[in-house]
Amino acid sequence: MRTISEGQLVIEPARLEGILAFLQAAEQLKDTLRSGRTRQGRAESTAEHSWRLCLMALIFERELVGLDMARLLKLMVVHDLGEAISGDTPAVEQRADPHRAERERADLIALCGPLPTDLSETIVGIWDDYAAGRSPEAVIAKGFDKIETMMQHLVGLNNPRFDYAFNLTYGIKYTDKHPLLRQIRRIVDAETSARAGLPSGEPK
Repeated sequence: MRTISEGQLVIEPARLEGILAFLQAAEQLKDTLRSGRTRQGRAESTAEHSWRLCLMALIFERELVGLDMARLLKLMVVHDLGEAISGDTPAVEQRADPHRAERERADLIALCGPLPTDLSETIVGIWDDYAAGRSPEAVIAKGFDKIETMMQHLVGLNNPRFDYAFNLTYGIKYTDKHPLLRQIRRIVDAETSARAGLPSGEPK
């Protein structure tokens, strides 16, 4: 490890200023609210959703043999960063919003504006991988993203008219791409079906 003497600058001041400005802008994700509710009934934030995705990756590391865990965690931290600007689109509205991905990418680029070019390109590149589902890590990240949302719906203090049955078909094309995702999904679907008053696994 390189020894740094007292008073020596570790990072160029202008670079540091840009990084800190980005981190302060990214803080907005704490106030970006999703449609999901916590068990106490308040709206969850996108930052909280991303946090539990990261926790899922850490907990299932043993079952994700061969994956780059650092890459997986980066994908989970970055995947919703653009929502800090324009907000979250609820799952039930995503099909009616064909420009959502394009808007989120543009918002992410704007959010990364203060960053040095190398870091901005890295962040946007991670987001592009997630959006396209190119890497094995992106496949898992997208699958966990859907499952975490469904799990939140199961514990959240939801409106009595909440449509649990919607979740039985939500994100199947993403959760069907890995044995672990499929195994978790079966359990979550069974609980969701019970909430919807349907036979296990049967969509409305």
